[in-house]
Amino acid sequence: MALRHSSGLVPILGSILLATACGGHSGAAGAAEPVPGSDPAAVAEELLAADRAFSAASERTDVVAGLAPMFAPDVAMPAPGHFVTGRDSVLEALRANPDNATSHYGWTPVRVGISADGRQGFTFGYGAVRGSDGVATPVKYLTYWVKGPDGWRAVAFKRGRAPDPPPGTPAPMAPALPEKLVSASTDPARVERFRESLDSVERAFSRDAQEIGLQAAFARYGSTDAVNMGGPARAEFVVGADSIAAAVAEGEPDSGSSVSWAPDVRVVVASSGDLGVTIGTIVANEGDSAGTHRRFPFFTVWRRAGPDEPWRYVAE
Repeated sequence: MALRHSSGLVPILGSILLATACGGHSGAAGAAEPVPGSDPAAVAEELLAADRAFSAASERTDVVAGLAPMFAPDVAMPAPGHFVTGRDSVLEALRANPDNATSHYGWTPVRVGISADGRQGFTFGYGAVRGSDGVATPVKYLTYWVKGPDGWRAVAFKRGRAPDPPPGTPAPMAPALPEKLVSASTDPARVERFRESLDSVERAFSRDAQEIGLQAAFARYGSTDAVNMGGPARAEFVVGADSIAAAVAEGEPDSGSSVSWAPDVRVVVASSGDLGVTIGTIVANEGDSAGTHRRFPFFTVWRRAGPDEPWRYVAE
């Protein structure tokens, strides 16, 4: 999700939408078939290969045609004040900018993570939108994936503008892998319990922020290897819960939080209960001069060591 404070949200969400302009969920419970392999690293490489293949194909065509094949039917993408949901609606939103018909988009993942059932995962990294004039606009991106009958497809996708490409070639981060792979569960009640637990922790995150402040809450709920996309002034992802916490504290009040949020759009969780994504809305606690409380879309990837371990955000 974007940095959740009032001074930072406007430019960050604006950059996401500008970069995008430049340019029940699919398989929620997985299938009752053997896991795709005995090695989690092999599944992670499979997802990386899929992400890279979509990028390579995208660079050969326009932005809309390039992104269309990787979107799941129920994909969600940030838009001003809300999410655009559904593949057709997302593509329509992209077509609304005529520059997308003549621009090309390519990207390179720097990290991958997968669920223990081998059916869900995330990637993030860097890319560029190249216009018909040859000018390249640097971007950062985050995608949450679900593997279905047609392979890996994106159910949540966002990208944000960066001021410059990252210096040098970005070093890959170690993959976020489960200790071992397990068979996907087909028990709807079990998956629903996992979904409810992730929904609850996102809401607790917001509730605690009102009491202890955004900085303390972000430090408490994040993992040591978590990343935040940051705003348009940052060329690279912010890495580490403490660094993210310090970044979100900029411009915040001395106590409490300027915003609250909830996963009011969708929560997607792996049947193994160790990876998921929350999709929802951030709302400014104070109204503007007209009494309107500004609203901003977010999505956050969460991970935990096992079904009985605490959730920690790992990418937003």
